[in-house]
Amino acid sequence: MDNLEVLTSPDGHTAEWEKQSTQELLNKRIKIKSLNFMRGRTFMKKYIIIDEAQNLTPKQMKTLVTRAGAGTKIVCLGNIGQIDTPYLTETTTGLTYIVDRFKDWEHGAHITLKQGERSRLAEFASEAL
Repeated sequence: MDNLEVLTSPDGHTAEWEKQSTQELLNKRIKIKSLNFMRGRTFMKKYIIIDEAQNLTPKQMKTLVTRAGAGTKIVCLGNIGQIDTPYLTETTTGLTYIVDRFKDWEHGAHITLKQGERSRLAEFASEAL
């Protein structure tokens, strides 16, 4: 939500109509759901973003991805350098699991970004801590 709210921030570079249309998008078209309420659901023709996927277990990842119905696309976002769950590691996280399992599937893709976007401090902390 924080990243989406940046689009409506009063930075002086965004026209009022852009702020209003972005705010309408946030209010009416984007829904944020908890992992706890995913069992039994099927998402038809949806675009699902799984954020902070580095903190999911492989079983939790399976729970989410197997809810995709026809026409649904799923994007998993995460940084394994920011795992903060004590029982997960870079090799046991659901993000690594899904990348490994889908790497040879012709309808899947994986992108690794080389640079962080938060700050030098956040990037250093994810490497050093």
